[in-house]
Amino acid sequence: MAHSKNPGSNQNNFPANSRGHIYTVSTFTSEIKDILESTYPFIWIKGEVSNFKKAVSGHYYFTLKDDLAQINAVMFRNQNRQLKFEPEDGFVLIGFGRLSLYEPRGTYQVIFEYLEPDGKGALVAAFEQLKARLADEGLFKDKFKKPLPFLPKKISIITSPTGAVVHDLIAIITRRYPNIRIEIVPSKVQGHESEDEIVSGLELINSRYAVHNASDIIILARGGGSIEDMHAFNSEKVARAVFESKIPVMSAIGHETDYTIIDFVADMRAPTPSAAGEIVVPVKDDLVSKCNEEFKYLNKVFLNYLQAINNQWKHISKRLFNQERKISDLRLKIEDLFVRLNRVTVYIIQKNKDTLRVQSKVLLKNNPISYAMMLKDKLKQRKSNLLYFITKLIDQKTSNLNGYVSILTALNPTSILDRGYSITRTIKGQTVVRDSKIVHKGQELEIILAKGKLTVKNI
Repeated sequence: MAHSKNPGSNQNNFPANSRGHIYTVSTFTSEIKDILESTYPFIWIKGEVSNFKKAVSGHYYFTLKDDLAQINAVMFRNQNRQLKFEPEDGFVLIGFGRLSLYEPRGTYQVIFEYLEPDGKGALVAAFEQLKARLADEGLFKDKFKKPLPFLPKKISIITSPTGAVVHDLIAIITRRYPNIRIEIVPSKVQGHESEDEIVSGLELINSRYAVHNASDIIILARGGGSIEDMHAFNSEKVARAVFESKIPVMSAIGHETDYTIIDFVADMRAPTPSAAGEIVVPVKDDLVSKCNEEFKYLNKVFLNYLQAINNQWKHISKRLFNQERKISDLRLKIEDLFVRLNRVTVYIIQKNKDTLRVQSKVLLKNNPISYAMMLKDKLKQRKSNLLYFITKLIDQKTSNLNGYVSILTALNPTSILDRGYSITRTIKGQTVVRDSKIVHKGQELEIILAKGKLTVKNI
């Protein structure tokens, strides 16, 4: 038996009175939010960062994912400012946070209180990011490295006053150069206050840069340790203080395989604190031996020079033998040259007098005054002739011009206008009308009279 389909009927056979409580979307979402946030108040979660964004407000927004799922995440500015690194896409992070549901969108997310990179550790990531940033700014470039003094008069060492490092440095430096001045600037080399104390030590030493007995070099030193122990020497504040130091800075931190940010910024890196003592000063006994050798060499060179001068003097003395005779011969030669010079001078003077006398006679014979008078008369005659021809030419041209004016006046088409005639032409194109057929009905025309113009329309 067929049944008709009624749109209002319950096709799933749910009785109308079987419905329970009907939720609104906001009520249901609110209850889910309470369940999620109470069930997972705080959790540790691990995943890969993608879609990382740093908002203008300073908050971090990103997605945390693995191979099968993903979840939205946020870390507010007050929490992320405590991080020693900045997350990037591709980082695998382990974080501690609380689950939250954003009701307007019905999406849930993790609000992180703490993050650290998985595998590297927060300090390693911070080290790499700070190293890359300072390198981009140019703080590691060789052109900013200051040369170390060959023999410093005063050495300042910033280190812990109670550690073994300071005793090793003093022992090595004084063994190599016993009477050199060493200044110990005590500072913490690990812990929260170590950054500020190291920076204060650098500023204190540099404040005496221009005064007498200022330090010639600064050694930043500490023994080996973990990356956490080295945190002060991987901080941006200490790195910039080292870069801005006017006095050369040598880093002597940890073991030879340990590298800190300061090692790249400093003017020189010593692989160990003990090596810094070997590098900073030469061995005094070696310098004394070298000076003695140089003195002996200079003494030998000077004696050889004196011997060469003596030999040269002896050679010159031999060439100066019997110089009075040579002087007498030269005196006689000078006197002979003087007589010959006097004779030649008298001859040249007499010859010039004779030449002057002859040229004077020729000049008097060709007196320029008479020649000038003749040219003056000729110029006067030519001037008179020129004025005559110009006057005649002007009269002739004037006569020709008057004739041309008469002809033009007779041929002037406007002269017939004085006799009552007129000229008709089109306004557009200004074509003279000689035939009425070229003018269409309603066309405007211009009539030129002897005095004035008329505008008319052809009807």
